[in-house]
Amino acid sequence: MNGKRRNPSERGENRVEGESPAGPSFEASLHRLTEVVEKLESGELGLEESLALFEEGVGLARSAQQRLDSAEKRVEELVRVDENGEPVVKELEPE
Repeated sequence: MNGKRRNPSERGENRVEGESPAGPSFEASLHRLTEVVEKLESGELGLEESLALFEEGVGLARSAQQRLDSAEKRVEELVRVDENGEPVVKELEPE
């Protein structure tokens, strides 16, 4: 062993079910975020564990927001119309 300690996320131990290499799905992020909030609200955790969970929650919230923003952009592209009121057809790139 080389003595270098890797954090749990580098080892894949904190992976959320439904997570792809691009990150967790929106639903998986939301589910895990709900679990994190419940644990934090329980008041039974120590300071360090609370801080670690809070950091995880912030990351999950940001990931979920990015996915929502991306979905909103795709919807806007799908319903866009030109100056004549005609739908603008554009092929979407798969995610």
